Amino acid sequence: MNRNAAGIDVGSARHSVAVPVGRDAEPVPEFGSSTADLHRIAQWLNACQAATVVIQAAGVYWTALYGVPESCGFAVTMVNARHTKGLPGRKTDVLGRQWLQ
Repeated sequence: MNRNAAGIDVGSARHSVAVPVGRDAEPVPEFGSSTADLHRIAQWLNACQAATVVIQAAGVYWTALYGVPESCGFAVTMVNARHTKGLPGRKTDVLGRQWLQ
């Protein structure tokens, strides 16, 4: 388990992000998907002292997101949603984001 990891569940209009509890008052926020929002995600992850970012995506919406944290120095790992959707303990979207993290 990486204690400095963040998890991002990618969507077409919103990206859901999770960082370890205690890093922010709201450890599981949602961000928009515009370019400005992607940079806000990277700034927020930096403020939360994340070092690794795990991105879960089923479609093509991850392509715009992937390069932003990578260019900011985060180690970025992609996971296929088909391989992670059925894992135990992920009954809600929030639990899913936290599981990625």
